[in-house]
Amino acid sequence: MEIFPAIDIRGGQVVRASRTDPAAAVVYDPDPFRVAAGYAAAGARWVHVVDLDRAFGVGDQSDLVAELVKRLAIPVQLGGGLWRVQDVMTMRDFGVQRVVLGVRALEDERALRELVDCFSDDCLAMAVDAKHGNGWARDWPLAASRTAVDLAGRAGDLGVSTVVYTDLAREGALQGPNVASAVAIAQEADVQVIVSGGVATLNDLVAVRDAGLAGAVVGRALLEQRFTLEEALACCSSS
Repeated sequence: MEIFPAIDIRGGQVVRASRTDPAAAVVYDPDPFRVAAGYAAAGARWVHVVDLDRAFGVGDQSDLVAELVKRLAIPVQLGGGLWRVQDVMTMRDFGVQRVVLGVRALEDERALRELVDCFSDDCLAMAVDAKHGNGWARDWPLAASRTAVDLAGRAGDLGVSTVVYTDLAREGALQGPNVASAVAIAQEADVQVIVSGGVATLNDLVAVRDAGLAGAVVGRALLEQRFTLEEALACCSSS
């Protein structure tokens, strides 16, 4: 499995903010470049970046993302309000290795197929955020009428074979990731699942690994030094 240390960016700073309550943001570091460089130095093979300004519809951090990609020697997985074809193309031009599409991309399946046809399988993923098993999207209320499994399955049918799954009830709560739901999505939708939200301990990562999931996004636990990235990488590479 892969560990994705997370850097959520808002207003040029590293923050923790719930997607359902953008006003409740906690600043962890004013310098995302320093945080990213620290993860790279610790052995990260990826970094997971979320542009919260774009996700919340209050601008974007495109210039910062472009500079971050330029400075880092490891690939960037980028999410946050990305579903329009041109925006995805721009991020790829910046050098972003994998774009995590917002689930609203399913609203226009023709455009999504265009993106799938343009890029290799490793370059796209789909964000599936869920509340009580159903989808959730700030900019696409129809997501709530479908289950997370249905949304992931449709993404897979259209050629997006990797899903970043977040149980919003656990996001930033340090209560452990929803491994059971992530496994159900992987099995029923036949996609690779990266689980996000709730990782608090190394045992959480071991549970993700033992469940056969593709990876885990880790944010708050690393920022608050509940364990180190080196420890996380070591425990997930051992069996």
